[in-house]
Amino acid sequence: MKTLYELKQNLSTVGQQLQKVENELASAAIDTDKSTEDIKNLQSSRDDLKMRFDVIKEQHDQLEQEQKTKFDQKDDIQNIADPSEKKMKAKADFIKAVMKNEPVPKDVRQALGDDASTGGGKFLPKTVSNDIITEPTVKNQLRGLSTFTQITNLEIPKISFTLDDDDFIADKETAKELKAKGDTVSFGRNKFKVFSGISETVLLGTNANIVSTVDRALESGVAAKEKKVAFSTSPKTGEGHMSFYSEEVGIKEVSGAEMFEAITNAIDDLHEDYRDNATIVMRKTDYTKIIKTLANGNATLYGAQPEQVLGKPVVFVDAAVDPIVGDFSYSHYNYDIATTQYERDKDVKTGIEQFVVTAWFDHQIKLASAFRIAKVATP
Repeated sequence: MKTLYELKQNLSTVGQQLQKVENELASAAIDTDKSTEDIKNLQSSRDDLKMRFDVIKEQHDQLEQEQKTKFDQKDDIQNIADPSEKKMKAKADFIKAVMKNEPVPKDVRQALGDDASTGGGKFLPKTVSNDIITEPTVKNQLRGLSTFTQITNLEIPKISFTLDDDDFIADKETAKELKAKGDTVSFGRNKFKVFSGISETVLLGTNANIVSTVDRALESGVAAKEKKVAFSTSPKTGEGHMSFYSEEVGIKEVSGAEMFEAITNAIDDLHEDYRDNATIVMRKTDYTKIIKTLANGNATLYGAQPEQVLGKPVVFVDAAVDPIVGDFSYSHYNYDIATTQYERDKDVKTGIEQFVVTAWFDHQIKLASAFRIAKVATP
């Protein structure tokens, strides 16, 4: 049996011959020098080629349909065995459906671990491919330190255990804070949007390219928002409770004559319950200044790990204008995934389509007493 490629070649060859004869027949019909017999011969040749063309085309169309059916079955989400490939296919189909303003198929939602009741809320940004070059992904360094959850209407205790004795809390600052602000924290819903630009070339490309482009943009946008609210020195209205530097949170400031002393004083000022698990979040430039001061011409310190120099693990964040010392498990992000929305938009200036995610989240600093802000004393 001939292959689809061979049938296409045969169809093209016979089709060209048929076209040639039809042109000759048209010319002969108006040429008075051509006899009736010449015209009949051309008609016979045309009919023969037309019959051959129709037979080959029928075989071609049948085989093409069979192969298309097989391909569609293989490409169907339910027939993909590899879990990672199935998820990538589902996410790509999800994005395409949103960009076309079409309903998301049920099998796509199911493959993403979702159903129609949540509106696609469990479609979360995860980078699955690096097949396309995009801008560097923005990172939120707190993702390795803070607590992250995805629970609607979350309300939790500020400390993870209780005793029947009200005086059990050894840290008096914590006891005062719990008495003043309550012993539970309720997470709110703060709306924000993340835009991922998708060109037509990418949208028509491979599933890997589509998913990679969207995922990296969403991750960057989400991380940037998380970091911005946590380190803002002038929070927006309604976001004051999210920032370590906000007066609304009221984290205690501890000073020193210079940065090294301010940080070590802040560590020492923490109660041991928090000091044992403390991490220092600070700018790399501030740490470099500390090394220059401590080294005083000795190159040994430049090769030392930051934890060896400051006594606690160090995480560098350029947004940390003043070093923050504390137990960052008391920094808690929560996403309300049940209300996550997806839509499309278009930048009329560039013609780029936008895949838009509208999400709701909250950042709660559960205990201000678990942190200290290190400040250099003003002379």
